[in-house]
Amino acid sequence: MSVWRFCSEVFFAGLGTIAFSLLFHVPTRYYPRCGFTGAAGWLVFLALKGALGTLTATFLATLAVVLISRFSSVQQRCPVTIFLISGIFPLVPGLGIYRTAYALVQGDLAGASLTGFETAKLAAAMVLAILLGFEVPANWFARLAAPFAAADR
Repeated sequence: MSVWRFCSEVFFAGLGTIAFSLLFHVPTRYYPRCGFTGAAGWLVFLALKGALGTLTATFLATLAVVLISRFSSVQQRCPVTIFLISGIFPLVPGLGIYRTAYALVQGDLAGASLTGFETAKLAAAMVLAILLGFEVPANWFARLAAPFAAADR
């Protein structure tokens, strides 16, 4: 993958995340952080996909989104879901869901089961990453955000 394509995919992942934040009625002051969260998750995914495979890259990218979202929620003093739901948007396996449904409509049960199982594995990896990310103690994020809060005053 060329550097231009890599950078443009990360940029448009952030832009798409901001657009999803608009649809999700996120307050406008959080748009830049939401965009950063989505772009960072997609950056991790792209960087690791070739070396570790799609499943592991999705897990680690989702974990990155969760950790960034938790840090952002402490720093910005708002609910974590503002950043998490919009930031995870680029990683959701929507194409796999579409292909599974399309194969079912076409009567291709073998294709539907194959794509459906792959999509279910990706979704399960994302759920496990979210669970793992929420196991990190909240006071760690408070300690990490403390220097930034002091700089804002």
